[in-house]
Amino acid sequence: MSGVHRTGGVPDAGGGHGGRAGRGGRGGVGPGGWNGAERGGPSDAGPGGWNGARQGGLSDARQGGPNDAWRGGPSDARQGGPYDTRQGGLSDARQGGPYDTRQVGLSDARQGGPNDAGPGDWNGARQGGPNDARQHSPNSARRGGRNGAPQGGPNRARQGGRGVVALLAARGARTHRKAWAAVFAALVLTSTLLGAFALAVTSAALGHARVERYAAADLVVAGDQNTRYTAKPWGSEPETATAGLTERVRVPERALDVVRGVPGVRAAVADRVFPVGLAGTAATGRPWDAARLAPYALRDGREPQRAGEAVVGHGTAVAGGRVAVRVDGAERTYRVVGVADGPRAAVYFTGGEARRLAGHSGTVDAVGVVADEGVGTGALSGRVRDAVDKAGLRGAGERAKGDAAGLRVLTGDGRGAAEDLTASPARSTLLEILGAVAGTMTLIAVLVVSSTIVQALRQRGHELALLRAVGATPRQLRGAVGREVGRVAVAAAAVGAVLAVPAHLALRALLDARGAVPSGLVLPLPPWLAAAPLVTAGVTVLVARLSALIACGRTAKVRPAQALRESPPGTPRRITGLVLLGLGVSAAGTATLQGGQAAAAAASAAAVLMVIACAVLGPWIATGAMRVLGAPMRRFGGPGGRLAAANCTAAAPRLGAAITPVVLVTAFALVQLAAGATLTHEARAQAREVARADVVVRAEGGLPRGALERIRALPGVSGATEVVHSTVVLAGKEAGEPKLERLPVLGVTPERLTRTLDPDVREGDLAGLRPGTVALSADRARALDAEPGSTVRLRFGDGTEGRLRVAAVYDRGLGTGDFLLARDEVLRHASGAGRARVLVATDGAARTLRAVDAAVPGARVQRDAAAVRDAVRVEPEDQALGEVVTGAAVGAIGAFTVIAVLSTLSLIAVGRRPELTLLRRAGAARSQLRRMLRAEAAAVAVTGLVVGAAVALVPLLAFSLAFAGALPYLPPVQGALIVGVVAATALAGTVPPVRRVLRGRYPTG
Repeated sequence: MSGVHRTGGVPDAGGGHGGRAGRGGRGGVGPGGWNGAERGGPSDAGPGGWNGARQGGLSDARQGGPNDAWRGGPSDARQGGPYDTRQGGLSDARQGGPYDTRQVGLSDARQGGPNDAGPGDWNGARQGGPNDARQHSPNSARRGGRNGAPQGGPNRARQGGRGVVALLAARGARTHRKAWAAVFAALVLTSTLLGAFALAVTSAALGHARVERYAAADLVVAGDQNTRYTAKPWGSEPETATAGLTERVRVPERALDVVRGVPGVRAAVADRVFPVGLAGTAATGRPWDAARLAPYALRDGREPQRAGEAVVGHGTAVAGGRVAVRVDGAERTYRVVGVADGPRAAVYFTGGEARRLAGHSGTVDAVGVVADEGVGTGALSGRVRDAVDKAGLRGAGERAKGDAAGLRVLTGDGRGAAEDLTASPARSTLLEILGAVAGTMTLIAVLVVSSTIVQALRQRGHELALLRAVGATPRQLRGAVGREVGRVAVAAAAVGAVLAVPAHLALRALLDARGAVPSGLVLPLPPWLAAAPLVTAGVTVLVARLSALIACGRTAKVRPAQALRESPPGTPRRITGLVLLGLGVSAAGTATLQGGQAAAAAASAAAVLMVIACAVLGPWIATGAMRVLGAPMRRFGGPGGRLAAANCTAAAPRLGAAITPVVLVTAFALVQLAAGATLTHEARAQAREVARADVVVRAEGGLPRGALERIRALPGVSGATEVVHSTVVLAGKEAGEPKLERLPVLGVTPERLTRTLDPDVREGDLAGLRPGTVALSADRARALDAEPGSTVRLRFGDGTEGRLRVAAVYDRGLGTGDFLLARDEVLRHASGAGRARVLVATDGAARTLRAVDAAVPGARVQRDAAAVRDAVRVEPEDQALGEVVTGAAVGAIGAFTVIAVLSTLSLIAVGRRPELTLLRRAGAARSQLRRMLRAEAAAVAVTGLVVGAAVALVPLLAFSLAFAGALPYLPPVQGALIVGVVAATALAGTVPPVRRVLRGRYPTG
């Protein structure tokens, strides 16, 4: 054999003379040459040319067209089209198709390999193309058709097909390592985040209140700390919503006798917990009998036996000394008779003294039960439950209709719910926030991973199309791509699963550091939970495989000749994008008409729909952007700018693909950051306007009787208002479904209220605020269709329902909350007076401050604006939690930004190396090409940022107007950070990947 190809090879060195005048060279005039002018060039009518119309051209329909089975088209099965392999189809394992793995192999030049000059070469042979319909049909078992084998059938062919798929996948993974590196990074981050959030959500679902005070009790009988509301949605069965209560639901005192009478109960101990002031600090008071439920043992001294005796926690005082204790504003001195283990800020009294100090006669906070030896907890729990139900015992207070108020019998980890009342509501809130953020992160991860894989495979579109053209079946192509992606995905998902555990621990540490989760909430992490990252790793691999199948779908489906052609985006794609865009705008409009979670859900849906719409409309967005940016680039950019404008205009799909990840991350980052920042910014602004006082008086254990009146009577004092904090629960419907909303409230004394606290009253008068009345914010009044004189239903912090008359409507709801109640009303349903705060408006004179300090002995006087704002702040209980989780989510979005933009731009840049090489050979200077690339990176960054900001602005406007009645707000530092990250990433993904082409005096890329 004298050359690579004998009678029709491309670089023919034998019968033809390549670009000379032989027979079959590229420029030859013999039969079958590419550009031959005699018998078979691309425009010739001779046999075997690509476009020949006489005897075997590509379009010849008589003697050798692409589907001709007579004399030599590319699919000719008799005399050798350009992809004829003579005796060995694509999967032939005997005599040498192009991917023969037995005697030839991909590069074998022995019997029919692609570089062979004998029978069966890629671009011309004599007998038997891959689709030979005569002697080598696809299912032939005679001489090697597409699935042929010597004497085999489909099974033998299937084995050969699997070998080809494995070989293609292995070689593709090795050849395109750089492209898969970006995919690997995106998949590692996806698997890590999904695994971390899976651990967080599952841990929160297993969470419970810490068991300390009742650790030695087998059972605890307590009130039901949940309130319920049942309603029937449209066309559905009745549903029930549940919300946790943050104030104590007390147990009737007669439950103590009922429990003591149950067989198997060795002891039933009443527990009463109430706030006290101990030497100016906050502490907790309890009866000494309840200390055995922990158990807390005496370190020194003895237990209290008289009303004037007390036991204190270790480190507070010594036995034999005296301590001053303030409860409900009354101060009394007790003799310390013992020091106990356990919390330091605790004071234990006799049972009778504790009953007197706690108030709420006829009720207890909980009943601790100790079982007889040998009695199982489960059996005893059932007996106590039956006894309590039989006695008809219910929690204290009148509950709403349909809201069961039975007593609970708690065992195991559930006992902690009777200790820390904030743990259960915080757990529910944590689950909601983590679930919402995890859903958003999953969506972003899927979009980024999909776009990265699609872009990686799009750069190989001609390679995959060529495989189809030489006979690869759609199944083989999909299998090869799937295996190639699968190898990368499995390794990346495994790495991400390992990293998910430290990522989850870092999130937990951040939550603890910010105090976003109550210290009494335990979030367990059992060993079996380590399987959660493995599940999310499997999901990551599945997403990668599906993305790969979608990416190569068109190439695998269409005919080989069509696969080699680029298909411009069509009308259906444009219509789909416009429909999604319209739906997003409609969802944003719906958000402005809603409130609460419905508005937030509609705004989120609008953001998602509009981002997907921009991804679909990418080429048209790029075209429109270049109409705006093209003129400045040509005018001020010099030759590089003109080249950039021409490239971006001519390659709109490519520019659209580069813009899409920038739009995605910009829009989601802005929505996540600006939504919370807008509410916080507006709330702080209103809080500054609301607070008129300049002094705050704090008294642990409550204000002494008459202290408020004494402060108001002082010279230089224009007003004084006592403020207490609590929560209420509002029942209602949202989209037809029942909903319970827990809201923070202020209880205030109404006398001269506006001199210390000005909520900007629009209707009514706050002077009429007393028990049985309520003041509403304007937004809440509009939502409830209420006005002064109308009645609203509220559930107080202990679950008791109240029908309250509206006394006033005010504007500054973000500064003071949606409800203002009378102080005495709130204290009726609170667990205790606790920490009292008095807002005082003074003339600022030093003597006035000294007089205020002397009016309340043992109190602490603070004079600064921050203390005043803190006293009236009614921020949502989940604000700190939301800020931490949102911050973590935005950080993850930033990481996705870098990966998505870098990978997309890098893949595009790598695919442009031949183009840049040609420009250099045509005379373009390196500096001009660098300026061109920088201008293109700037166009990508500017377009992506502008479109992403526009996409985010629509749902943000709807959200801000619905919740805050103000325009969206984003801290300038955060906005600058987003712009900087996007710009730097766009530049890094454009120039470095092609630096080899730009190096040296002569192009080498």
